[in-house]
Amino acid sequence: MRGQPKRVDIIPAKRRVLILEHLKANGAASIQELAEVIGGSQSTTRRDLEHLMEAGYLERTHGGALLVPPMRATFEGESSLNAQMRREQKQAIGIEAAERLSPHDSVIFDSSSTVLEAVRAAARRLLPLTVVTNSLEIALFSASVPQWRVLMPGGTVRPGSTMLTGDTGSDFLKLVHTDVCFTGAFAVTGGLLTDATIEVASLKRAMMKSARRRILLVDSTKFRPPAFCTFSELSEIDEVITDDGIRPEHLAVLRTFELKVTVVPAA
Repeated sequence: MRGQPKRVDIIPAKRRVLILEHLKANGAASIQELAEVIGGSQSTTRRDLEHLMEAGYLERTHGGALLVPPMRATFEGESSLNAQMRREQKQAIGIEAAERLSPHDSVIFDSSSTVLEAVRAAARRLLPLTVVTNSLEIALFSASVPQWRVLMPGGTVRPGSTMLTGDTGSDFLKLVHTDVCFTGAFAVTGGLLTDATIEVASLKRAMMKSARRRILLVDSTKFRPPAFCTFSELSEIDEVITDDGIRPEHLAVLRTFELKVTVVPAA
């Protein structure tokens, strides 16, 4: 009816992140409980649960759902969900990372969601930069910053993502020598940095070799069992920036390496 406010539902990605965060905190939950968490109907909740189950995030139980731990080594997750999860922590890490940049630096930004937050924070500083990225999303954003020159290495767009991979990009990266590389990781396990796919790991490896300084940006949930393919060791990293949710034992391992460790409080 005219005059009544229309109910605006939150987007599916945000609903599903709320479900995953609730299950992570509680282990399991009923459909009714999850419907209350997302502020939606039980039918909407069932559809979200089916989607998350098919994507490999959880298992359905009688009348509810259960988070799947640990995830498969080749599990990548959906980029739309990855971008929304741990958003405050990623923003805090990105703000800190942007402070590492100086005017006229050349910088490689990989396609991870935490690195994207560093790009946004760097843009607010209005520094003149030369930006190299394999992310279409980061490239489009960076092109809107007048002080930035943007280069893309080329390659093939991975299905379901805005990321370029392939030999074309790796060959290009062999020709450039940048000041700094910001990279994320699917998992940090002891001294290993891993990703779920060989293609992504290969390009990350090439990015790191092209930079004088290598800074790893990972939120505290990334300290977990390894993913499918190693792309680097912590001994090759100059600094790790993470959030204060990191467990003491993981922080202790980081401090055994000759690198700078920066822990930032989440907003």
